[in-house]
Amino acid sequence: MSQLGSQLGQGGTMTPAERRATRRAVNEGVLHQGAEAMLARQLAEAVPSRRTPSPYTPQVAAAQLATARRLSDLVSTVPVGIAVFDEQGRIVQANAALCSLLDETADRLHGRLAATLTEDGASWPEWLRAVPAGPEHVYRTGPVALRRPDGDTLWCELSASVSVAENGGRCWLVVFTDVDRRQRATQLRPADAHDELTKLPNRLAASQLIASLLERGEDHQLAVLYCDLDDFRRINDSLGHEPGDELLVTLAARLRSELPAGCTAARLSGGEFVVICADTDAVGGVETLVTFVRDLFRTTVPVRGQQVRISASIGVAVTVSGTGATGHTPADLLRFADAATYAAKQGGAGQVHYADEEIIGSASRQVELEAELRAAIANDELVLHYQPVVSPDGTIRSAEALVRWPHPERGLLNPADFLGVAARGDLLSDLDRWVLRTATKEAAGWPRHQGHDVAVAVNLAGLLPGHPGFLPTVAAAVTESGLCWDRLVLELVETSLVSLPQNTLAVMAELTNRGVRFAVDDFGTGYSSLARLRDLPAQIVKVDRAFVTRVASDPADYAVARAVVQMARALGRSCVAEGVETADQFHILHSIGVDAHQGWLLAKAMEPALLRTLLSGGPLPTPLNPRAD
Repeated sequence: MSQLGSQLGQGGTMTPAERRATRRAVNEGVLHQGAEAMLARQLAEAVPSRRTPSPYTPQVAAAQLATARRLSDLVSTVPVGIAVFDEQGRIVQANAALCSLLDETADRLHGRLAATLTEDGASWPEWLRAVPAGPEHVYRTGPVALRRPDGDTLWCELSASVSVAENGGRCWLVVFTDVDRRQRATQLRPADAHDELTKLPNRLAASQLIASLLERGEDHQLAVLYCDLDDFRRINDSLGHEPGDELLVTLAARLRSELPAGCTAARLSGGEFVVICADTDAVGGVETLVTFVRDLFRTTVPVRGQQVRISASIGVAVTVSGTGATGHTPADLLRFADAATYAAKQGGAGQVHYADEEIIGSASRQVELEAELRAAIANDELVLHYQPVVSPDGTIRSAEALVRWPHPERGLLNPADFLGVAARGDLLSDLDRWVLRTATKEAAGWPRHQGHDVAVAVNLAGLLPGHPGFLPTVAAAVTESGLCWDRLVLELVETSLVSLPQNTLAVMAELTNRGVRFAVDDFGTGYSSLARLRDLPAQIVKVDRAFVTRVASDPADYAVARAVVQMARALGRSCVAEGVETADQFHILHSIGVDAHQGWLLAKAMEPALLRTLLSGGPLPTPLNPRAD
């Protein structure tokens, strides 16, 4: 029996339902969604634990042998790769399926470091160590690029579970699922072209429809209407996500039943829809169509006994299809209409704007900027500045990392100049990873200030706790940089911390147990009540600058700031006020219990070298300690 089989044979068995599910996955040739994680859990349960053994009898020995054989058969026949890694990240056992996937022999794989399998040499052991122990915890990654001997790249999803090896140390059981194979098996499923919630066509289907209309033989005027629900985030925050979903489903049904013939509605994401009209002349012209669609969205929707009034900002892109086509692609038309929607929103809710030459030119420049930003991230061409967070006595407690882009033609760009580009280009997660990796590396070398370790705070906008790569990315950044875990603060906006599922909360708890702190950024601007603060999984609350700016002049803003601080302190959270620019603001915020301040009054954002100089000196001057430094 193989080493893996003997390890698996000394504990745990599958339930009949789990056995049937796994065998069904084998018979189908592809593990169904969730089966990889189930298999990883089953294997982890089977590895010997440190619990008190049962008395040894011939019956027990026979049962163990039978279990070992069954599990060995399962591991041998399941069509996904399985490997056991030791604490150093070396392969100690691999099954035949993994050997086939990687085009390697078992002997060649034995002893290989996990990092040597990956395309980019990523340090797997670091994120493996971040997986909580126990078979109930299975960590599943997104696609990971693996390297084969012939140079080809193989994309696999990994499901990892931690268990106890025979020597008492930890080992990792990892299930490898060939993503390319699964995609080939599922690429023809109708569900892939439809939004799961509303059952409308999704972005992929919308793009395919536009492409087919552009390629037809007859000349017709084609219109794309990009419809973005106004204040949909507020609706979600006030009603809750489930009622918000019900609203979207009801609206989708109306669009499906009431749009004219030749018009198709699709849902892109959130509260964003698109209406595609194959021939505007057939519906009375583009203006008639736009008015009709605007009125469809300008309505009330019944949601759980409430009548919710909605509207949408609409951007319109029009082109000619067929033999007289302008050369625009589906992505172009969606981008032009999206840009027109942004212009419509500037005029207020329920407005319409057409994609004119100025908008089309601007959208084209955005594409160029997106490509340049993508290259800047990949080539490590961004820089970080840091703004200190200062205690009333002038001690720098932490510094917030703020990304800057030294553009070769436009000069040094602030986040406001390119975060929108990153969001539209799906680059926020990549940008977050770069900032996290760079900030932890630079902060690891900071000197202490006034006898205190200085933490680094990183804002996250795309890489969120529910993201499959969140835990391994954070763990890898910390361990590779050498930064102490308790010197990392992760800042997230309030709305990204609401109604999190249990598995996401478990990931955050794992990081918190290691010392990482979470901060809720811009608290008070998310249309929420103070009662929500109790449920937010954060140790730090940042009072938004919108209230700080007028805290000394507006009684309402003062009341909000004081209520937030009092609630936070009652719940054991620390408070930071951001945007502090005057001594009056400082004194008022200090009097109501703010623990630390951030803003131009104390220190502006600065280059890393200047921050190191500040950290090597004395306390910063504050209104309470004006002669410091």
